Formats: sequence, C-alpha cells, structure tokens
Amino acid sequence: QDEDTLDTWFSSALWPFSTLGWPKDTPEYEYFYPTDVLVTGYDIIFFWVIRMVFSGLEQTGKEPFHTVLIHGLVRDSQGRKMSKSLGNGIDPLEVIDKYGADALRMTLMTGNAPGNDMRFYWERVEASRNFANKVWNASRFIMMNIEKAPVADVKLSDLQMADRWILSKVNTLAKDVTENMDKYELGIALQKVYDFIWEEFCDWYIEMVKPRLWSEEDTTKAAALWTLKTVLIQSLKLLHPYMPFITEEIFCNLQDEEPSIMISSWPEYKDEWNFADEEKAVETIKDAVRAIRGVRTSMNVPPSKKAKVYVVSEDPEVLAIFEHSRVFFATLGYASEVVLQKDKSGIADDAVSAVTAKATIYMPFAELVDLDKEIERLTKEEEKLKKELARSEGMLSNEKFVSRAPEAKIAEEREKLEKYRQMMAQVQERLAQLRK
Repeated sequence: QDEDTLDTWFSSALWPFSTLGWPKDTPEYEYFYPTDVLVTGYDIIFFWVIRMVFSGLEQTGKEPFHTVLIHGLVRDSQGRKMSKSLGNGIDPLEVIDKYGADALRMTLMTGNAPGNDMRFYWERVEASRNFANKVWNASRFIMMNIEKAPVADVKLSDLQMADRWILSKVNTLAKDVTENMDKYELGIALQKVYDFIWEEFCDWYIEMVKPRLWSEEDTTKAAALWTLKTVLIQSLKLLHPYMPFITEEIFCNLQDEEPSIMISSWPEYKDEWNFADEEKAVETIKDAVRAIRGVRTSMNVPPSKKAKVYVVSEDPEVLAIFEHSRVFFATLGYASEVVLQKDKSGIADDAVSAVTAKATIYMPFAELVDLDKEIERLTKEEEKLKKELARSEGMLSNEKFVSRAPEAKIAEEREKLEKYRQMMAQVQERLAQLRK
C-alpha cells in the first residue's frame, strides 16, 4: 500500500478554507471564512464535522462555523436506510421529473424534526405537488380578476372586515414564521405557511370575496383585489425558501415593482396591519358556517339546495358582525336569505338548529329536506341494512363458520355486524323524526 495517503475525511476537513484559496490570503477567503451554518446528517458528525472544526482551528485559528444544524436521514417507506445492496434508493431526479423540484423540497421539509429520521413516501410528494397546484390556481384566479378595479390607490381605511382579517392573519404569520426560522424550526415554519395558504387564504378568504368580485354594483372590489394581491405576495415570500421555483414564477407575473422574489424584502410584522377585532369577528362567522355545514352534512343536504338561515343572538355586537358579513355569510352558508333577530319568535318549531358560542343558527326543516324523498331514501336504506344484518347474524350464528373460519375473518364479520347495527339505529331514529 502507498504510505503517502490522506484519509478521505481529513481531506474533506480542509473544505471550508481550502476551497477559498488558503493558504493564500485571497479576497474570497477574507469574505467567506469563517462561514455561519453547517447543515449535516447525524451519521457523519465524528467523521466530518469534528475534523472540520479542529482543522479550522489548527490551520486558521478560527472555528469554521458558529452553528451546526443536524438533521435526520431519509429512509425508505419501511424505515430502512437507503443502500445499493438493498436497491431501495430513490433517485431525486426521478422524483423531480415526476412531481417537480418544489414538491420534493417541500416533502423533505414537512414533518421533519431536527435529528429525526423521516420515511420517504411517494404519496407525500404527491400531496406536496397538489399544494403547488393549489397555490398556482389561487394565483391564476387573482390574476384573472386583477383588472376589474384599480388597486394602486387603496388605503387601509377602504378595507372591509374580511380584508382586514386576512391581512392581520398574514401579518402574524410573518412574525411567527420568522421566529421559527431563526430557531431553525424549518418544518414548523413551513407547516404554518401551508395551513395559512390552503385553509385561511384559499378555502376561506377567496371564497368570501368572490361575491364582491362578481357583482357589478359592488364598490369594494378594489379593496378586495388589493388585499388578494398583497396577501398572496406576502405568502409567496414566506413560502419561497421551501418552494423557490413556483413562487418566483408567480411573483414575477403578479407584480412589476421588484425584478425577483429572491432579492425582494422579507415580510415583517407591521402594527398598522394588526386588526384583532376583525379577527374575532370573522372567527365568529367561520364558526357559524362550520355549524351550518355540519348540520347539512349530517342530513345529506346537497350544497346546491339553499335554505333560509336565521341568526339568533341577544348580543347586538354579534348581530352587527353578521350584518357586515351578510353577503359572504350567505354564500358560504348556502343561504337563500339571512334573517338576524334577538329571539326565536317567528321561527317554526321543527327548524333545525346549529349552536355556536355566540349565536344559535336556525334553518326551516322543510326548506332543507324534501320530506317524501328523504323518507323513501331512508326506507330503501333500512331494507338494505336488514338484509346485511340477516346475512351477518346468520354467518356468526353458524357453528361451522365460527369453528372453521380464521380468527381474523370472524373478527372482521363481528366488526361489520356492529357497524350495520349502528347504521340501522341511526336510520330508524331519523325515519321516526321525519314521520312525526
């Protein structure tokens, strides 16, 4: 063997300064050494990280970095380390080709606590790709509508309750995400951005402002469009470290003030964007919408079927909140009409109710359900369940089946029987209510 050799990890240990022209005093060495943060897996701390530290101290008198961020390893879906012998490695280029680099980056960052290994599932990459699609579609919707009103002259005083709510939410998000990233809690920061964009911005705010954008008479269009554009830009900047390609593409098409998202300013918390009262007010509306949707789902009422909605509350502030949000509340709550009142007078006894912390919502039963059709549907369901119950009870009372069938099969059949009994009880209870 050749005696003049250098251990591969010792040559790697020279990396932080040897790449910058050391031992000469080059401008690059002066500017870049020492660096700030080293990101590495836990499996090479003693091979590489420690050798970089003592080599740096020995050769330059300085530590090569002040922080080491240690992450886990990516394992296969069964939790095994990826290796050539097992043939279970995943080629990142194959993932990128199928789902995009942004989707891969996001997958590797979500649910990834420092130091913990993560398992690679194709389904998770697909979910990340779906999120990218959601961001893209929301952006297209905004760009398709942006010409409907001039947004340059909008002032904070022009904003409606829903506009102030979402602006306040993205303002708090900027502060929270920055704090998480400063602490290297990258997965937590990404989860907050994901939840905000998908739920608050897309599922709630965009749906809230659609009636304003589509109404010819609405005078608050400009405020809605300014808010949509502003909040989307803030969200893209917060998402950019995780999904750089899609965010850059949308950012450059959405605005002309800055040439690239990469050199744009990072979002910072602004006191004037803090609207605590509007946040509380919109949460009240959201609770009411969730309650209405919950009742309708339990009664199998399709979204296309509109019904009159009564909001009853003794609190004048609560009624004022619903008054200010009447248009989007009606849209989100599938209401044909919204009536606000302090007591239950004039509401039929058979009205279906949904209770929230601050108000009770009533909907006339007859408007929700076509009585005859629903009784007919449930009667058919009852007949079907009777047959399933008879079949299942017959099998489990058959001694031959119980003695010969595998235990797992018997357990599965008992589970089915229990499920059918519960379903039958619900159907019969519902039929009894309807026949009253």
